[in-house]
Order: sequence, then C-alpha cells, then structure tokens
Amino acid sequence: MYAAPGALPGGWADTPVSAARRLLSRIVTLCWVELRKIRHDRTELYTRAIQPALWLLIFGETFTRVHAIPTPAGIPYLAYLAPGILAQSALFIAIFYGIQIIWERDAGVLAKLMVTPTPRAALITGKAFAAGVRSVIQGVVVVVLSALLGVALTHNPAKLLAAAGFLVLGSAFFSCLSMTIAGIALKRDRLMGIGQAITMPLFFSSNALYPTAVMPGWLQAISKVNPLSYEVAALRSLLVGTSTNLWLDLAVLAAATVAGITASSLLLPRLAR
Repeated sequence: MYAAPGALPGGWADTPVSAARRLLSRIVTLCWVELRKIRHDRTELYTRAIQPALWLLIFGETFTRVHAIPTPAGIPYLAYLAPGILAQSALFIAIFYGIQIIWERDAGVLAKLMVTPTPRAALITGKAFAAGVRSVIQGVVVVVLSALLGVALTHNPAKLLAAAGFLVLGSAFFSCLSMTIAGIALKRDRLMGIGQAITMPLFFSSNALYPTAVMPGWLQAISKVNPLSYEVAALRSLLVGTSTNLWLDLAVLAAATVAGITASSLLLPRLAR
C-alpha cells in the first residue's frame, strides 16, 4: 500500500509531535553515546580539574591579597572569580570539541552517522549538549573546590540548577563554534592552532577576571559581543548574587547556540567528505 511522505509503518500519519519526539530521542541517544566515553576513561576529568584549581589557588588567592581588582558591592575577589573560572573550565572543554569530530571523520564513524536518517542538526545538537553535560561535571569540581577555599556560593537548589543550565547552554555554543571551525579547517593540527589562538582572547575579553567597567573602551565593546561575558554574568548573578539581566543573558546564549548549531550543520557535509 502506498504511504504518503512522512507516513509511519502501518499507515499512521507522522504528526509534528511524533517527529519532534523522534528527533529528541535521537539527540538524547547521541548525547548518551558521547557521555559513555567518560565512563571508560575518567582521566580527562581529573586532568582538567588541575587548571581551575590553579586559577583559584594561585591567581585568586594572590589578587585577593593585593586588592587590585575592584568588585561590586564589596564581594570578596575569590567569590567574584569563582563563576568566571567555572565558565572558563567549561570553555576549555568545549572549544576543542571539533577535534573529536575530525577524529570521527578520519575513523569513518562520521560517514556512517551521515547515512542514517538522523538529521545533521540532531548530530550536532547531541554532541553540543554532551559537551554541556561534561562541563557541568567539571563545574561540580570547581564548586567543591571553591567551598573548600571558603567561597560563599549560593546553596539555593533552584539557582544551582539554573546555573547548570547556563553552563550547558554556553558550552553547547562553544562546542558548536569548535565544530564550525572544524568544518572550515578540516585538519586536527589546524583546529588546534585556531583553538589555541581564540581561547585566551575569548577568556580575557570577557568579564571572567575583572568587571567590564575597568576595561578600556575598545575592550568593553568586544566584551559586549562576547557570549562568554553573558555566561559569566548569569553564573555570577545566580551563584554570588551580583546584578544582571538574566533574560538578556539567556536570550544571547540561546540565539548564539542556535546559530552555532545551524553553522555546524551546514558545514558537516564538507567535513564528512
């Protein structure tokens, strides 16, 4: 019997709701496949905990004593810094995510995924949010370390959950940025060079280490278009209690993530060739 395009086996018509459910199921499955890699090798989690620990223990403790950086409302500098280091550790995880997709291309895994009925956007979204979940796991390490250093972060479960959501969203964008660069660079060594070239400028041009008000005018302009600044502002507001427009932060990060998924999806066939 002839089935109309989009029909399901058995003659049932495919509805937008069922199509959305299948798409979500594929995204979750792809995300789970990515996260299973952590179960087999937890070394990455341990080694990535070293860098935020050094930032908090050395940079944070030193500048707390120097009193060189003004903080709003008399917030201790270590408390002001902790959300910035939280976002930074997530950035460093996500920005090299394109290396993994190039490795999958070289191993033939990406070609097999491309011939499945899973939409390209679902492939990218699954990987992007897997990077976000990895960042949340890393974020727990930073929060625990901050608590050991006496940093007074919020204990409100709703705010902690919202902070995790912003961390996932920010990491999803930066992983999409990395996969977009992978679609342009096509080689791991090129991607490594580009990733290293943009990571620190992204970090230092944000408000992770110091308030935007102390920056020179040209750097303030860059900070306003840097998605990391909005992620840090949201994390700082939720965890420490500084003032920000959370809806604006959410809108910027959501729009950036959608744009990143779109760009990565469009470049995926070029990467797979």
